[in-house]
Amino acid sequence: MAPIRITELDHIVLNVGDINRSLKFYIDVLGLTGERIEEFRAGKVGFPSVRINDSTIIDLFPSKENSQPRAGEKFNGNLNHFCLVVAAENFAGAIDDLKDNQIAIREGPVSRCGARGRATSVYFLDPDGNEIEIRCY
Repeated sequence: MAPIRITELDHIVLNVGDINRSLKFYIDVLGLTGERIEEFRAGKVGFPSVRINDSTIIDLFPSKENSQPRAGEKFNGNLNHFCLVVAAENFAGAIDDLKDNQIAIREGPVSRCGARGRATSVYFLDPDGNEIEIRCY
């Protein structure tokens, strides 16, 4: 039997405490495109998504837990962090956009290894305390 060969990331699922707050963050702050939002609001689907590119989405799943982090604290659930890539020429602007939206940079810019080698990264939190890394190669 041949080993499993992972070729790309399809999606991640984040448990979120407030769908509307998370949609605003991922759409308005990070510039992702919302999907299935109206279907979710109409009760036709269990959760909406935001699209990163043609082949990768983030599903925003309503959290069933009552324990939410306090603002600005990392939530230590099953996800350590996830990483999104921006073009090198947009990296400084992305940092400025985070600051303009009062999103605190927790770490960086720092040089770290990733899927395609060394890159420059910053780390910050979404409204549910999920840590996000944005990097440029």
